[in-house]
Amino acid sequence: MSLDFTAIDFETANGFRGSPCAVGLSKVRGGVVVEEVSWLMRPPENHDHFDHHNVRIHGIRSQDVAGLPRFGELFAEIGAFIGGDILAAHNAAFDLGVIRSGLEVSGLAGPAYDYACTVMLARRCYSLVSNSLPYAAEEAGVPLVHHHDAAEDARACAGILIDIAARNRAHSIAELYLSLGLALPHQPAFDPRRDGMSKATLTALAALGAGSVPSRPFQSGWPEEGANPMPNADAEPGHPLYGQTVVFTGQLTMARPEAKVRSAELGARPESRVTARTTLLVVGDGFVAADLRSGRLTGKAKRVLELHDRGQQIEVLSEGEFLQMVGGHIPASSFAAS
Repeated sequence: MSLDFTAIDFETANGFRGSPCAVGLSKVRGGVVVEEVSWLMRPPENHDHFDHHNVRIHGIRSQDVAGLPRFGELFAEIGAFIGGDILAAHNAAFDLGVIRSGLEVSGLAGPAYDYACTVMLARRCYSLVSNSLPYAAEEAGVPLVHHHDAAEDARACAGILIDIAARNRAHSIAELYLSLGLALPHQPAFDPRRDGMSKATLTALAALGAGSVPSRPFQSGWPEEGANPMPNADAEPGHPLYGQTVVFTGQLTMARPEAKVRSAELGARPESRVTARTTLLVVGDGFVAADLRSGRLTGKAKRVLELHDRGQQIEVLSEGEFLQMVGGHIPASSFAAS
């Protein structure tokens, strides 16, 4: 057995996860990064507009990819580099979703992948108030200077997984997951011409086709909480929201009752206030993980910091990170790639 895998990171042109404009990959053999590649690309046709907020995050503009192959044309090279490797990604629900949605809207089939999610693994093996990539990379001792550069983010993801495997004395990804009592997640092969499109892609396309803007105007006052639905017992255990107790705070671009339904569908238990049971707090109001250091926090977020300092396994997510996990259309105003 050997610690072999390929780490991957995508940047997208807009809020639809099927709009990749850059990818970075780091190939690991025996616990060492041995080869790296990255590409800029045009997103799939009809999904290639560049949103201002995404450009502000990663710096890639439409003119930077003009004339380059589209994602569907480039995927043969991306897939060849990955080969039969296990894929690793920080918030793999997003990056594997980029592959699926990007290929589906390109009318192309995709291969099956076993994959590792370093968000979930960091949650199990570190004790961080945020498991966003910069925090996890810092804990792993991996330099991350240019966050949202796809190549550097993939390298950081690889370093996190190498560090977690070392801490658990695991010599392969399979051994690591076995030692943690987890099943290695799997994305099956698909062909949109035969299987139809995934629910996540169809939901996003329906919103885009309707011309709807997935954000709400700011409303003063206390946000409506809504009911707390029971977790879906048939949800995928490998999803980063599965088994979590999640609370929402601040003004979200998504109505809070809808956010609760989305999380419950994926196996989370939504609640209305932070307690000793809470494991995830999703923060709106444009919050990003860096705000944990600057102190721009809601009362609930400050409570989470107190509970974390007392040893409770609890973390804070930005709304952008949450929306990546639920696989829906990511509002530009709250988008924050992994």
